Amino acid sequence: MPIRDQFGLTFSGATQTGLSSYGQALHELRCFIGDPVGSVDRAIADAPGFAMAHVLKGYLFGLATEREAMAVTAACHASALPLAATTREQAHVAALGHLANGHWHHASRILEDITIESPLDALALQVGHQIDFFTGNARMLRDRIGRALPSWQNGMPGYHAILGMQAFGLEEMGDYARAEKFGRTAIEIEPRDGWAQHAVAHVMEMQSRQRDGIAWMRANPQAWVRESFLQVHNWWHLALFHYDLGEIDEVLSLYDGPIYGKRSTLALNMVDASAILWRLHLGGVDVGNRWAALAANWTPKAGAGNYAFNDAHAMMAFVGAGLDAPAQTLLQAQRDAMHGVDDNAAFTRDVGHPLTLAIKAFGEGNYNETVRRVRPIRAIANRFGGSHAQRDVIDLTLMEAALRSGDRALASALAAERVMARPDSPLSALFSRRVADLSEN
Repeated sequence: MPIRDQFGLTFSGATQTGLSSYGQALHELRCFIGDPVGSVDRAIADAPGFAMAHVLKGYLFGLATEREAMAVTAACHASALPLAATTREQAHVAALGHLANGHWHHASRILEDITIESPLDALALQVGHQIDFFTGNARMLRDRIGRALPSWQNGMPGYHAILGMQAFGLEEMGDYARAEKFGRTAIEIEPRDGWAQHAVAHVMEMQSRQRDGIAWMRANPQAWVRESFLQVHNWWHLALFHYDLGEIDEVLSLYDGPIYGKRSTLALNMVDASAILWRLHLGGVDVGNRWAALAANWTPKAGAGNYAFNDAHAMMAFVGAGLDAPAQTLLQAQRDAMHGVDDNAAFTRDVGHPLTLAIKAFGEGNYNETVRRVRPIRAIANRFGGSHAQRDVIDLTLMEAALRSGDRALASALAAERVMARPDSPLSALFSRRVADLSEN
């Protein structure tokens, strides 16, 4: 008799005990809490022939953007491949295989097809949603979930996560009012949903509602901090609100505490650390030895060349710390990556490599070169992943380079553009004042 979950989905090779551990892993992944790898390992130990348990473990490592983790993803795919599986489960195995080989878009399409046929497959929805994020596909961030939403209702396990993902997709497509409503509803259902928490923070970031954002993040931090592996990113969002207000001491305090006090070596956490220090660097803030400590942890990954978004943030650290050797290693890794057959070849060629060269040029004081490199990629920067809030660092770098190069016309145009996009942002006002000062000198 095949084992089914509460949604009617069949799980080949599972036992009731294994399925319980698998369900625990799914819950932890939905909230970004606990130890989903440990939970799914228990499922595999209980039922070695449990195909979807191997797939879930592979997804967990495949979405880490760490080169070393891809070996685990490939091993999980190899373990799942010969196991008995339904058509839906076989599609998951195929998607995992594409992810293991760096074919993000192929994996995305298979997961899309799974959820068209099985809209209650929460894992397919969430992994697809994460791939949409890592590939910067705003429309699918919204529509992948929107297609499935009519099949879901309050009271179903994991409903909060569907709302939280829909919130983020709506935000990335500029539908801020509905995004905030969905995100708040998700948190009312499950206060520990770190993704929904961050979706509402994104809304407030894009609307320059800094005080609202600070209040939102400070209201119940224990809910989104406790045992959360998304907490660094959510602390980063809080730091962004303080940064926009010019509250630099608070930004540095957050950096030295929950953002990078523990000096994580995980790329996803180091991206946030680089992103906040680079923003301070653009503003002329002396961050002391923070760059050196961060760059030391990026250095072993300099030759990874597996995800261009990470490369750009590693270069920020190398520039900030004044380290040329790992910077050159990184650039060579990118040149090699562009000859690859995976999707990162295009991520790197289209956006990552020119941006990384622009960051290096900025560090060398060659602001005209920074401008030359950044301007062609701004409109296509989503191709190498991240969110609007994360990619804003590209615009900030261009703005600062234009100001420092003395290009009054470009700086004025960019400042006007930012005021139009973020009229209530103190940072927008600061750029306008600096342009005015530039024009008077």
